[in-house]
Amino acid sequence: MTLPATAQDLAISADFYNGNIQVLKQEDCQNIELEVKSDNLSEFKQWFYFRLKGAKNTDCLLKIMNAGKTSYVRGWENYQAFASYDRKNWFRVNTVFSDNILRISHQPTEDVIYFAYFVPYSPKRQQYWQKKAEESGVAKVISLGKTPQKQDIKLFAFGDEAAKDRKKIWMISGQHPGETMGYWFSERVIEILSDPKSDLAKSLLAKAVFYIVPQMNEDGSVNGNHRTNIRGRNLNREWLNPSLEDSPEVYHVKEKLLNTGVDLFLDVHGDETLPYNFVVRNEGIPSYNEKLKEKEDLFVKLLMSEDRAFQDEFGYGKDLPGKANLTLASKFVAEKFGCLALTIEMPYKDNPILPDKIHGWDDRQSRKLGESTLKVINSLIQTGKL
Repeated sequence: MTLPATAQDLAISADFYNGNIQVLKQEDCQNIELEVKSDNLSEFKQWFYFRLKGAKNTDCLLKIMNAGKTSYVRGWENYQAFASYDRKNWFRVNTVFSDNILRISHQPTEDVIYFAYFVPYSPKRQQYWQKKAEESGVAKVISLGKTPQKQDIKLFAFGDEAAKDRKKIWMISGQHPGETMGYWFSERVIEILSDPKSDLAKSLLAKAVFYIVPQMNEDGSVNGNHRTNIRGRNLNREWLNPSLEDSPEVYHVKEKLLNTGVDLFLDVHGDETLPYNFVVRNEGIPSYNEKLKEKEDLFVKLLMSEDRAFQDEFGYGKDLPGKANLTLASKFVAEKFGCLALTIEMPYKDNPILPDKIHGWDDRQSRKLGESTLKVINSLIQTGKL
């Protein structure tokens, strides 16, 4: 029989890729006190990801003491943390937010368990799908430049760039590194386009070229940031005038986009507070017109028809005419190119439209939405509506 752990057996660490936690107290398994650390050179803080070792068969209460001082306090309402023993299969655990403290209760059945704000995305998966894309014969992976920490800013280009009359489809994710659902969304898109047996991929690549940047903020991920890069910059507020020194991630992607042109642009994110999937439109950009509205409406209608988890009732408030913030990626692109450009938002919480008590909204459902979005894009292209 395995005896319950004592406090002396416990070890808590976040010293790994994407890790974030600070230990305040661990003398009692029922009173482990933790804090979420702020992003580099920024006050943003929300993301956590850490390992608990030595608590097998022991009731544990892990308290994030500064949850009431994080960037999105409402994000803890009706939120359940993720846990995993192998970092492949993730499940939700009992989580309560009260008195400005986030309390996670669980009895691990293994010696090592991981807890995270959302399902993390590993470098091994990045490397695996890069290799698959490069071996597909229809893609190349290039570095557009370097991050402040000298990481490659990787672009996945699918299709025949030299062919005429190809639609230019751009997708980016990971501007905010803690919004890992975007990586899972992009992974499924890359997986489908890399599959030589996929009829969907064949149909799309016969008429379009895809430019995908699945990991816009590698430095932020390495350092366990939630919203900013290593220079403390929120990349989704840099698109009007990106800095080669402080936001090279946006600078280099923007330069490539300006060079290729774009017919459809999607920026994939996660929203901390709303438990829904939705898109952010561009009614506030100066050049907004009825033609662009019709394209937005059609995209939303098709995605709602394709994926039951997507909806259009709940989302952000609309910008007033001419008042859009053009430092945001999708709004900048929509204004610059007059094309369909949308921000896709996914939840951290369980989606009440398709609830799942064990997993909530997770990596698998994020991947499915990525596939559904590809099907919508294919429909738009094949019917000449893009």
